[in-house]
Amino acid sequence: MVQFHCLNPIAACGLELFPDTYEKTDDFNAAEVALVRSAAMHDMELPKPLLAVARAGAGVNNIPLDKCAEQGIVVFNTPGANANGVKELVIAGMLLASRDITGGIDWVKENKEDAGIAKAAEKAKKAFAGTEIKGKKLGVIGLGAIGVQVANAAVALGMDVLGYDPYLSVNAAWNVSTKVKHVLAVEDIYKECDFITIHVPLLDSTKGMISKEAIAMMKENVIVLNFARDTLVDEAAMVEALKAGKVRKYVVDFPNPTTAGVENCIVIPHLGASTAESEDNCAVMAVQEVIDYIENGNITHSVNYPDCNMGVCTGAARIAILHKNIKNMIGQYSSVLGEAGVNIADMTNKSRNDYAYSLLDLDASATADVVEKLAAIDGVLKVRVIK
Repeated sequence: MVQFHCLNPIAACGLELFPDTYEKTDDFNAAEVALVRSAAMHDMELPKPLLAVARAGAGVNNIPLDKCAEQGIVVFNTPGANANGVKELVIAGMLLASRDITGGIDWVKENKEDAGIAKAAEKAKKAFAGTEIKGKKLGVIGLGAIGVQVANAAVALGMDVLGYDPYLSVNAAWNVSTKVKHVLAVEDIYKECDFITIHVPLLDSTKGMISKEAIAMMKENVIVLNFARDTLVDEAAMVEALKAGKVRKYVVDFPNPTTAGVENCIVIPHLGASTAESEDNCAVMAVQEVIDYIENGNITHSVNYPDCNMGVCTGAARIAILHKNIKNMIGQYSSVLGEAGVNIADMTNKSRNDYAYSLLDLDASATADVVEKLAAIDGVLKVRVIK
Protein backbone atom coordinates (compact mmCIF):
# COMPACT_ATOMS: atom_id res chain seq x y z
CA MET A 1 0.00 0.00 0.00
CA VAL A 2 1.46 3.36 -1.08
CA GLN A 3 1.04 6.03 1.58
CA PHE A 4 0.31 9.61 0.48
CA HIS A 5 0.01 12.76 2.59
CA CYS A 6 -1.58 16.12 1.80
CA LEU A 7 0.28 19.09 3.27
CA ASN A 8 -2.58 21.33 2.07
CA PRO A 9 -6.18 20.57 1.11
CA ILE A 10 -6.17 18.97 -2.34
CA ALA A 11 -9.30 18.84 -4.52
CA ALA A 12 -11.20 15.58 -4.14
CA CYS A 13 -11.46 15.08 -7.90
CA GLY A 14 -7.69 14.55 -7.89
CA LEU A 15 -7.44 12.33 -4.83
CA GLU A 16 -10.21 10.12 -6.19
CA LEU A 17 -7.88 9.10 -9.04
CA PHE A 18 -5.63 7.18 -6.66
CA PRO A 19 -6.29 3.43 -7.03
CA ASP A 20 -7.09 1.19 -4.08
CA THR A 21 -3.41 0.42 -3.64
CA TYR A 22 -2.89 3.98 -2.34
CA GLU A 23 -3.86 5.11 1.14
CA LYS A 24 -4.04 8.60 2.62
CA THR A 25 -2.06 9.05 5.84
CA ASP A 26 -2.08 11.89 8.35
CA ASP A 27 1.51 11.04 9.26
CA PHE A 28 3.89 12.92 6.98
CA ASN A 29 6.81 10.82 8.24
CA ALA A 30 5.20 7.69 6.80
CA ALA A 31 4.46 9.19 3.39
CA GLU A 32 5.95 7.97 0.12
CA VAL A 33 4.11 10.73 -1.78
CA ALA A 34 3.42 14.28 -0.59
CA LEU A 35 0.93 16.62 -2.25
CA VAL A 36 1.35 20.32 -1.54
CA ARG A 37 0.08 23.72 -2.58
CA SER A 38 1.48 26.59 -0.50
CA ALA A 39 2.85 24.87 2.63
CA ALA A 40 6.45 25.91 3.36
CA MET A 41 8.65 22.81 3.21
CA HIS A 42 12.14 24.31 3.51
CA ASP A 43 12.43 23.72 7.26
CA MET A 44 10.73 20.33 7.23
CA GLU A 45 12.62 17.12 7.88
CA LEU A 46 11.96 15.02 4.79
CA PRO A 47 10.78 11.48 5.60
CA LYS A 48 13.06 8.62 4.62
CA PRO A 49 10.26 6.80 2.71
CA LEU A 50 9.43 9.90 0.62
CA LEU A 51 9.75 9.26 -3.12
CA ALA A 52 7.88 12.17 -4.69
CA VAL A 53 6.49 15.63 -3.94
CA ALA A 54 3.78 16.98 -6.24
CA ARG A 55 3.01 20.70 -6.19
CA ALA A 56 -0.59 21.35 -7.23
CA GLY A 57 0.40 24.53 -9.05
CA ALA A 58 3.32 25.93 -11.00
CA GLY A 59 5.50 27.80 -8.48
CA VAL A 60 7.83 25.69 -6.35
CA ASN A 61 9.67 28.30 -4.27
CA ASN A 62 8.11 26.74 -1.13
CA ILE A 63 9.88 23.42 -1.79
CA PRO A 64 13.61 22.70 -1.15
CA LEU A 65 14.41 21.41 -4.64
CA ASP A 66 18.11 20.70 -4.15
CA LYS A 67 17.53 19.03 -0.80
CA CYS A 68 14.91 16.78 -2.40
CA ALA A 69 17.14 15.99 -5.37
CA GLU A 70 20.04 15.05 -3.09
CA GLN A 71 17.77 12.58 -1.30
CA GLY A 72 16.42 11.09 -4.52
CA ILE A 73 13.00 12.72 -4.15
CA VAL A 74 11.42 13.81 -7.44
CA VAL A 75 9.51 17.10 -7.28
CA PHE A 76 6.67 17.62 -9.75
CA ASN A 77 4.60 20.68 -10.60
CA THR A 78 1.55 21.22 -12.80
CA PRO A 79 2.39 23.81 -15.46
CA GLY A 80 -0.57 25.01 -17.46
CA ALA A 81 -3.23 23.47 -15.21
CA ASN A 82 -4.11 26.87 -13.75
CA ALA A 83 -3.15 28.95 -16.81
CA ASN A 84 -6.66 29.89 -17.87
CA GLY A 85 -7.63 31.17 -14.42
CA VAL A 86 -4.54 33.39 -14.26
CA LYS A 87 -4.99 34.54 -17.85
CA GLU A 88 -8.54 35.70 -17.18
CA LEU A 89 -7.43 37.68 -14.12
CA VAL A 90 -4.59 39.32 -16.08
CA ILE A 91 -7.09 40.48 -18.69
CA ALA A 92 -9.33 41.75 -15.89
CA GLY A 93 -6.32 43.54 -14.41
CA MET A 94 -5.64 45.33 -17.68
CA LEU A 95 -9.26 46.48 -17.85
CA LEU A 96 -9.26 47.60 -14.21
CA ALA A 97 -6.12 49.63 -14.81
CA SER A 98 -7.08 51.19 -18.14
CA ARG A 99 -10.60 52.15 -17.00
CA ASP A 100 -10.84 53.30 -13.39
CA ILE A 101 -13.62 50.82 -12.71
CA THR A 102 -12.88 50.43 -8.98
CA GLY A 103 -12.74 54.21 -8.55
CA GLY A 104 -16.11 54.53 -10.24
CA ILE A 105 -17.65 51.80 -8.11
CA ASP A 106 -16.30 53.46 -4.94
CA TRP A 107 -17.83 56.79 -6.07
CA VAL A 108 -21.23 55.12 -6.43
CA LYS A 109 -20.95 53.62 -2.91
CA GLU A 110 -19.97 56.99 -1.47
CA ASN A 111 -22.95 58.70 -3.13
CA LYS A 112 -25.54 55.98 -2.57
CA GLU A 113 -27.77 58.30 -0.46
CA ASP A 114 -27.93 60.96 -3.19
CA ALA A 115 -31.39 60.92 -4.79
CA GLY A 116 -29.89 62.61 -7.86
CA ILE A 117 -27.06 60.10 -8.21
CA ALA A 118 -27.88 59.28 -11.84
CA LYS A 119 -27.53 62.92 -12.89
CA ALA A 120 -24.44 63.42 -10.71
CA ALA A 121 -22.83 60.35 -12.27
CA GLU A 122 -22.94 61.97 -15.70
CA LYS A 123 -20.70 64.73 -14.41
CA ALA A 124 -18.47 62.55 -12.22
CA LYS A 125 -17.77 59.75 -14.70
CA LYS A 126 -15.15 61.69 -16.63
CA ALA A 127 -12.74 61.10 -13.77
CA PHE A 128 -13.10 57.34 -14.19
CA ALA A 129 -13.50 57.00 -17.96
CA GLY A 130 -9.95 55.90 -18.77
CA THR A 131 -8.82 54.46 -22.08
CA GLU A 132 -9.45 51.36 -24.16
CA ILE A 133 -6.93 48.53 -24.52
CA LYS A 134 -7.64 47.86 -28.20
CA GLY A 135 -4.78 49.16 -30.33
CA LYS A 136 -2.43 49.47 -27.36
CA LYS A 137 0.90 47.66 -27.20
CA LEU A 138 1.26 44.84 -24.67
CA GLY A 139 4.61 43.34 -23.71
CA VAL A 140 4.52 39.78 -22.34
CA ILE A 141 7.71 38.78 -20.49
CA GLY A 142 7.78 34.98 -20.35
CA LEU A 143 5.93 32.85 -22.88
CA GLY A 144 5.21 29.80 -20.78
CA ALA A 145 1.76 28.27 -20.36
CA ILE A 146 0.26 31.45 -18.85
CA GLY A 147 2.18 33.97 -20.94
CA VAL A 148 1.12 32.32 -24.20
CA GLN A 149 -2.55 32.37 -23.20
CA VAL A 150 -2.33 36.03 -22.15
CA ALA A 151 -0.61 36.96 -25.42
CA ASN A 152 -3.19 35.12 -27.52
CA ALA A 153 -6.12 36.63 -25.60
CA ALA A 154 -4.67 40.12 -26.01
CA VAL A 155 -4.31 39.58 -29.77
CA ALA A 156 -7.99 38.58 -29.88
CA LEU A 157 -8.83 41.83 -28.07
CA GLY A 158 -7.09 43.85 -30.76
CA MET A 159 -3.85 44.60 -28.95
CA ASP A 160 -0.43 44.76 -30.59
CA VAL A 161 1.53 42.11 -28.65
CA LEU A 162 5.28 41.75 -28.16
CA GLY A 163 6.62 38.62 -26.48
CA TYR A 164 10.01 38.06 -24.86
CA ASP A 165 11.32 34.66 -23.78
CA PRO A 166 14.93 33.57 -24.38
CA TYR A 167 13.97 30.01 -23.39
CA LEU A 168 10.88 29.70 -25.59
CA SER A 169 9.90 26.03 -25.75
CA VAL A 170 8.86 24.25 -28.92
CA ASN A 171 5.40 23.67 -27.42
CA ALA A 172 4.97 27.37 -26.63
CA ALA A 173 6.20 28.33 -30.08
CA TRP A 174 3.52 26.13 -31.64
CA ASN A 175 0.77 27.54 -29.42
CA VAL A 176 1.49 31.26 -29.50
CA SER A 177 -0.33 33.33 -32.12
CA THR A 178 1.62 34.21 -35.24
CA LYS A 179 0.52 37.79 -34.61
CA VAL A 180 2.70 37.98 -31.50
CA LYS A 181 6.01 39.65 -32.32
CA HIS A 182 8.89 37.81 -30.65
CA VAL A 183 11.57 40.26 -29.51
CA LEU A 184 15.11 39.25 -28.57
CA ALA A 185 15.77 41.87 -25.91
CA VAL A 186 13.60 42.57 -22.88
CA GLU A 187 14.59 46.23 -23.18
CA ASP A 188 12.41 46.41 -26.30
CA ILE A 189 9.42 45.53 -24.10
CA TYR A 190 10.34 48.22 -21.58
CA LYS A 191 10.80 50.94 -24.20
CA GLU A 192 7.87 50.25 -26.53
CA CYS A 193 4.88 48.93 -24.58
CA ASP A 194 1.88 50.62 -23.02
CA PHE A 195 1.17 47.55 -20.88
CA ILE A 196 3.78 45.14 -19.49
CA THR A 197 2.89 41.80 -17.89
CA ILE A 198 5.45 39.46 -16.36
CA HIS A 199 5.15 35.64 -16.38
CA VAL A 200 8.51 34.17 -15.40
CA PRO A 201 9.51 31.87 -12.52
CA LEU A 202 11.19 33.33 -9.45
CA LEU A 203 14.90 32.53 -9.76
CA ASP A 204 18.05 34.26 -8.62
CA SER A 205 18.37 35.58 -12.18
CA THR A 206 14.82 36.99 -12.29
CA LYS A 207 14.43 38.34 -8.76
CA GLY A 208 13.95 42.11 -8.96
CA MET A 209 14.23 42.09 -12.75
CA ILE A 210 11.68 44.92 -12.94
CA SER A 211 14.20 47.24 -11.33
CA LYS A 212 14.50 50.99 -10.97
CA GLU A 213 16.62 50.94 -14.13
CA ALA A 214 14.05 48.87 -16.03
CA ILE A 215 11.25 51.22 -14.96
CA ALA A 216 13.29 54.21 -16.13
CA MET A 217 13.31 52.72 -19.65
CA MET A 218 9.53 52.39 -19.76
CA LYS A 219 7.11 54.74 -21.50
CA GLU A 220 5.35 57.46 -19.54
CA ASN A 221 2.02 56.28 -18.10
CA VAL A 222 2.88 52.59 -18.59
CA ILE A 223 0.71 50.01 -16.85
CA VAL A 224 2.62 47.12 -15.23
CA LEU A 225 0.96 43.83 -14.25
CA ASN A 226 2.51 41.21 -11.97
CA PHE A 227 0.66 37.94 -11.50
CA ALA A 228 3.82 35.83 -11.17
CA ARG A 229 5.66 36.72 -7.91
CA ASP A 230 5.88 40.04 -6.07
CA THR A 231 9.67 39.83 -5.67
CA LEU A 232 10.17 39.85 -9.43
CA VAL A 233 9.55 43.59 -9.11
CA ASP A 234 11.48 46.11 -7.04
CA GLU A 235 8.26 47.31 -5.47
CA ALA A 236 9.84 50.21 -3.58
CA ALA A 237 11.04 51.57 -6.93
CA MET A 238 7.60 50.85 -8.40
CA VAL A 239 5.88 52.89 -5.67
CA GLU A 240 8.27 55.77 -6.34
CA ALA A 241 7.44 55.58 -10.06
CA LEU A 242 3.72 55.64 -9.30
CA LYS A 243 4.07 58.71 -7.09
CA ALA A 244 6.16 60.43 -9.76
CA GLY A 245 3.56 59.68 -12.43
CA LYS A 246 5.97 57.59 -14.51
CA VAL A 247 3.84 54.46 -14.04
CA ARG A 248 0.10 54.92 -14.44
CA LYS A 249 -1.00 51.78 -12.59
CA TYR A 250 0.66 48.76 -10.98
CA VAL A 251 -1.58 45.68 -10.80
CA VAL A 252 -0.26 42.96 -8.52
CA ASP A 253 -1.74 39.72 -7.15
CA PHE A 254 0.45 39.58 -4.03
CA PRO A 255 -0.52 41.84 -1.12
CA ASN A 256 2.27 43.16 1.09
CA PRO A 257 2.88 46.31 3.17
CA THR A 258 4.87 47.96 0.37
CA THR A 259 1.97 48.15 -2.08
CA ALA A 260 -1.22 47.69 -0.05
CA GLY A 261 -3.23 50.90 -0.04
CA VAL A 262 -0.81 52.83 -2.28
CA GLU A 263 -2.54 55.16 -4.72
CA ASN A 264 -2.66 53.74 -8.25
CA CYS A 265 -1.68 50.27 -6.99
CA ILE A 266 -4.40 47.74 -7.70
CA VAL A 267 -3.59 44.98 -5.23
CA ILE A 268 -5.51 41.71 -5.58
CA PRO A 269 -5.48 39.12 -2.75
CA HIS A 270 -3.66 36.33 -4.65
CA LEU A 271 -6.66 35.20 -6.66
CA GLY A 272 -4.83 34.24 -9.87
CA ALA A 273 -5.06 30.46 -9.68
CA SER A 274 -7.68 30.26 -6.94
CA THR A 275 -10.64 29.33 -9.10
CA ALA A 276 -12.40 26.04 -8.44
CA GLU A 277 -11.52 24.93 -11.96
CA SER A 278 -7.80 25.69 -11.52
CA GLU A 279 -7.60 23.86 -8.21
CA ASP A 280 -9.34 20.84 -9.73
CA ASN A 281 -7.06 20.84 -12.79
CA CYS A 282 -3.93 21.10 -10.65
CA ALA A 283 -5.03 18.30 -8.33
CA VAL A 284 -5.81 15.97 -11.23
CA MET A 285 -2.49 16.63 -12.98
CA ALA A 286 -0.46 16.27 -9.78
CA VAL A 287 -2.03 12.91 -8.92
CA GLN A 288 -1.62 11.61 -12.47
CA GLU A 289 2.07 12.56 -12.44
CA VAL A 290 2.86 10.78 -9.19
CA ILE A 291 0.89 7.66 -10.13
CA ASP A 292 2.84 7.36 -13.39
CA TYR A 293 6.08 7.80 -11.48
CA ILE A 294 5.28 5.30 -8.74
CA GLU A 295 3.76 2.69 -11.08
CA ASN A 296 5.99 3.04 -14.17
CA GLY A 297 8.98 5.13 -13.13
CA ASN A 298 8.11 7.80 -15.70
CA ILE A 299 8.86 11.44 -14.87
CA THR A 300 6.73 14.22 -16.37
CA HIS A 301 6.96 17.88 -15.30
CA SER A 302 9.67 17.46 -12.70
CA VAL A 303 11.51 20.59 -11.58
CA ASN A 304 14.59 18.92 -10.07
CA TYR A 305 15.08 15.80 -12.23
CA PRO A 306 14.89 15.34 -16.01
CA ASP A 307 11.67 14.24 -17.66
CA CYS A 308 11.91 10.61 -18.75
CA ASN A 309 9.29 8.26 -20.18
CA MET A 310 9.48 4.61 -21.22
CA GLY A 311 5.76 3.93 -21.09
CA VAL A 312 4.46 0.85 -19.29
CA CYS A 313 6.96 -1.94 -18.70
CA THR A 314 6.06 -5.02 -20.73
CA GLY A 315 9.25 -6.94 -19.93
CA ALA A 316 10.24 -9.02 -16.94
CA ALA A 317 11.43 -6.17 -14.75
CA ARG A 318 12.16 -2.45 -14.51
CA ILE A 319 14.41 -0.53 -12.15
CA ALA A 320 14.80 3.23 -11.73
CA ILE A 321 18.03 4.85 -10.58
CA LEU A 322 18.34 8.46 -9.43
CA HIS A 323 21.96 9.54 -9.46
CA LYS A 324 24.46 12.34 -9.81
CA ASN A 325 25.18 13.49 -13.35
CA ILE A 326 28.73 12.13 -13.51
CA LYS A 327 30.60 9.99 -16.02
CA ASN A 328 30.61 6.18 -16.28
CA MET A 329 27.41 5.60 -14.28
CA ILE A 330 25.79 3.55 -17.05
CA GLY A 331 28.93 1.45 -17.43
CA GLN A 332 28.90 0.62 -13.73
CA TYR A 333 25.22 -0.37 -13.84
CA SER A 334 25.91 -2.63 -16.81
CA SER A 335 28.80 -4.27 -15.00
CA VAL A 336 26.76 -5.03 -11.88
CA LEU A 337 23.89 -6.48 -13.91
CA GLY A 338 26.21 -8.37 -16.23
CA GLU A 339 28.01 -10.02 -13.32
CA ALA A 340 24.61 -11.14 -12.02
CA GLY A 341 23.70 -12.57 -15.42
CA VAL A 342 20.89 -10.04 -15.96
CA ASN A 343 20.48 -8.62 -19.47
CA ILE A 344 19.35 -5.03 -20.09
CA ALA A 345 16.53 -5.27 -22.64
CA ASP A 346 15.97 -1.52 -22.95
CA MET A 347 17.06 1.61 -21.16
CA THR A 348 17.07 5.39 -21.17
CA ASN A 349 19.21 7.91 -19.33
CA LYS A 350 18.44 11.61 -18.98
CA SER A 351 20.26 14.37 -17.14
CA ARG A 352 19.40 17.78 -15.76
CA ASN A 353 22.17 19.95 -14.34
CA ASP A 354 23.77 18.04 -11.43
CA TYR A 355 21.30 15.15 -11.43
CA ALA A 356 20.37 12.31 -13.75
CA TYR A 357 17.84 9.52 -14.03
CA SER A 358 18.08 6.06 -15.58
CA LEU A 359 15.29 3.60 -16.37
CA LEU A 360 16.34 0.05 -17.16
CA ASP A 361 14.06 -2.71 -18.43
CA LEU A 362 15.54 -6.13 -17.67
CA ASP A 363 15.05 -9.66 -18.99
CA ALA A 364 15.00 -10.99 -15.43
CA SER A 365 14.13 -9.60 -12.02
CA ALA A 366 16.83 -7.77 -10.08
CA THR A 367 17.59 -9.56 -6.82
CA ALA A 368 17.96 -7.75 -3.52
CA ASP A 369 21.71 -8.31 -3.79
CA VAL A 370 21.83 -6.64 -7.23
CA VAL A 371 19.79 -3.67 -5.99
CA GLU A 372 22.11 -3.32 -2.99
CA LYS A 373 25.19 -3.30 -5.25
CA LEU A 374 23.64 -0.69 -7.53
CA ALA A 375 22.74 1.49 -4.56
CA ALA A 376 26.33 1.23 -3.28
CA ILE A 377 27.80 2.79 -6.44
CA ASP A 378 29.30 6.21 -5.70
CA GLY A 379 26.93 8.88 -7.02
CA VAL A 380 23.76 6.79 -6.79
CA LEU A 381 21.11 8.50 -4.65
CA LYS A 382 18.25 6.01 -4.84
CA VAL A 383 17.40 2.75 -6.55
CA ARG A 384 13.78 1.77 -6.97
CA VAL A 385 12.37 -1.53 -8.21
CA ILE A 386 9.35 -0.65 -10.36
CA LYS A 387 8.53 -4.20 -11.44
